[in-house]
Amino acid sequence: MGFGSYDESEQQEQTTDEDDGETVNVHEHDHDGDVSVQSDVDTDSLVDRLGEMREEE
Repeated sequence: MGFGSYDESEQQEQTTDEDDGETVNVHEHDHDGDVSVQSDVDTDSLVDRLGEMREEE
């Protein structure tokens, strides 16, 4: 068989067992909300610390 070829007999009579009774609801645990962070450290200090951490690597 060449590139891209396939045995057509393998493509016939394919069955799938879709009725297994276990479905997944992807929206079962959707949440809407807000995230807030309270910190005593200002942004400049955090950026400076990030720079220090990168230099340590």
